[in-house]
Amino acid sequence: MVRRRAIKAGVIEKIGNHSFRGTGITTYLENEGTLELAREMANPASPRTTKLYDRRGEKITQDAVERIRIE
Repeated sequence: MVRRRAIKAGVIEKIGNHSFRGTGITTYLENEGTLELAREMANPASPRTTKLYDRRGEKITQDAVERIRIE
C-alpha cells in the first residue's frame, strides 16, 4: 500500500513501511536516544535488527560536499 501510494504521488525512491521504521529509529538516535530503548520501542524479532535501521552513518555532511572538486 505504501509503495503504491508513493508511486502515485510521484515519489521515485523505493519506500515501504520499513522506511518509516528506519526514519523513526534514526531520528530517535540522532536526538540522543539509546539503541537499547529504540530496540524496545521497535520490538523487532531479533535485537540485531534494530541496528540495521540505524541510518546515521548514511548522511552526507556539508564537509563531504565541500570536498568535491570539479576540474
